[in-house]
Amino acid sequence: MSSTILVVEDEPAIQELIAVNLSFAGHKVLRAFDAEQAQTLISAELPDLILLDWMLPGTSGLALARKLRANERTRGVPVIMLTAKGAEQDKVDGLEAGADDYITKPFSPKELVARIKAVLRRRAPQLTDDIIEVGALKLDPTTHRLLGNDAPLAIGPTEFRLLHFFMTHPERVFSRSQLLDQVWGDHVFVEERTVDVHIRRLRRALEPSGHDAHIETVRGSGYRFTARPPAR
Repeated sequence: MSSTILVVEDEPAIQELIAVNLSFAGHKVLRAFDAEQAQTLISAELPDLILLDWMLPGTSGLALARKLRANERTRGVPVIMLTAKGAEQDKVDGLEAGADDYITKPFSPKELVARIKAVLRRRAPQLTDDIIEVGALKLDPTTHRLLGNDAPLAIGPTEFRLLHFFMTHPERVFSRSQLLDQVWGDHVFVEERTVDVHIRRLRRALEPSGHDAHIETVRGSGYRFTARPPAR
């Protein structure tokens, strides 16, 4: 699935190479040449992943990574460090600063795309194209098809994204504000009660196959997708 990736790289040729290959891979690319520009872009729209060069003018990539991990809004965003430093201690420093992966220059675009996919699969599985199956409920992000008991279910695009997020994060309770950030995006400003409307639509979409019981309301907290709904 299309992900928004922020590339923070001060060398124009490398930044262009990365951006072109990520665009070909289907991602939306944001670009920054330094930490200050990166933070401005992040304030406007939270990316799904950040490619962060170690050596930046002014504030280093390492310092920015630490700042991102210390901020509640950005601490969950996956970060991959890009650097010419290949020493073991440098890798340790990068990982301890909060990086999820570490790629040493020079690297092939194919390797970069593969590493991004691996990090997203681990940290943000709702952004991958992997088919998800929970019991007799099957969701295919690539074809945008949903099957319940091997029968197709009609579902709207927002409800599909909502279900995709739920199925990749089973048994966890999410508040309305968390669901808005994760499914709608933190740069989209809509009422929290909008979530309730789409939850009702999602349950109606799942009702024909009896899978609506997977969506549980947790009073006072939010909603949860359970892999083992209670028997009716």
